Amino acid sequence: MSAPRGEFSSRFGFLMAASGSAVGLGNIWGFPTNAASNGGAAFLFTYLILAFALAYPALMAELIIGRHAKANAVTALRGLSTSPASRALGTTVGFAGMITVSFILSFYAIVSGWMMAYMLAAGADIVGANALSSWLQTPGLTRDSLFTVVFMMLTIAVVVAGVKHGIEKWASRLMPSLVVILVALIAYVMTLDGAMDGLRLYLVPDFSRVADTGLLLSAMGQAFFSLSLGVGTMLIYGSYISKRENLPALGGMVTLLDIAIAVTAGLLILPAMMVALNNGIQIYDDQGGLVAGPGLIIAVLPALFEQMGGAGMLVALAFFVLMTIASLTSSISMLEVPLSYLVETRSVSRRKAGVVLGAGIAVISLIIVFNFNVLFDLVVSLTTEYSQPLLGFFFAIFAGWIWNRNGILTEIKQGCEGAEYGLFWRIWPFYIRFICPLAILAVYVQMLFA
Repeated sequence: MSAPRGEFSSRFGFLMAASGSAVGLGNIWGFPTNAASNGGAAFLFTYLILAFALAYPALMAELIIGRHAKANAVTALRGLSTSPASRALGTTVGFAGMITVSFILSFYAIVSGWMMAYMLAAGADIVGANALSSWLQTPGLTRDSLFTVVFMMLTIAVVVAGVKHGIEKWASRLMPSLVVILVALIAYVMTLDGAMDGLRLYLVPDFSRVADTGLLLSAMGQAFFSLSLGVGTMLIYGSYISKRENLPALGGMVTLLDIAIAVTAGLLILPAMMVALNNGIQIYDDQGGLVAGPGLIIAVLPALFEQMGGAGMLVALAFFVLMTIASLTSSISMLEVPLSYLVETRSVSRRKAGVVLGAGIAVISLIIVFNFNVLFDLVVSLTTEYSQPLLGFFFAIFAGWIWNRNGILTEIKQGCEGAEYGLFWRIWPFYIRFICPLAILAVYVQMLFA
């Protein structure tokens, strides 16, 4: 007998949890530099269109499947199957999603540990503990291992508390805090010399890039992956939604929140990078592109904060608190994917499942830490560039081709009476059946042959 399932107690709680899952480190450091490198506002415009035209329908597929099944990804996809072949496919996709998200969390915990270390380093600077600050900011096996484990312990602590008292409770606190800190940092950075150059780089469109295939594929990939699609996180969160809720409206709100925070992050990161350039800090890599990813967060911005003097210490503290919050809201959704399977199909308590899974993922993280140069980029590439888009393709296949159309409509109508007459139902079935699978394949093929 499986354990009783949790459920989000409010729409606000679900929105904070789902947007927290979508808003991670990649949104804050990846989206802005991606935009700046692909035509500024031309990229933003393309991204906005694709997010609602393609990523939103894919998100809805996971939410609808999840709420219909009220179960983990493996059970949910098996339940939609209409033949032995589709049942086998559902089992494979469900387990592949759990494995993929576990490996994503394994490298995510390492980077998140860095964010925690830099956050504490900023606090140490404020109180004058310079030796401690120096150790916290210096890469090393001891530091990286310690904070990877500490971050995983935090993730486990939130998840084992349950849906309402763990995930919803902390997401409802952390996400508003993230927005407040982000806006405050933007307001401060805009007062510094060079910030307006960053704003122009971000918001002034280069229309000559609009027809660029690379821009289109980059924006499409950003739209899909920024919403945590393909590995079952949104399916699991969908399974915790009340049958009374209007799913198309909820999905639209999650998409809007994710886009808003990603776009807003650009108002911080790009101006901050140009402020750094104005202060003589190198912001371009050897290939002439803007520094992105971990290099931006652990090299460029800390160097800028250091030049700000006393104010820089406070800005650094606020920034790395922001990054730690973004890390945690995403990591808890990742751990929930395999945990829900153990709890529901193996009659394991949430606490035991969380500890066992978290410890196992932490061990994988430590193996990566001790073999960083060989494994880190490999794990990132295999999971986010190859496995995730392919899994997203199969989720679209299940929603568009395997699940009965009337069954989908019946599920949507719970909480959305008259859905069959609305704009969503006129458009979504066609999109999820044809457009989304082809779009995901286009991104996948481009990544394979780029």
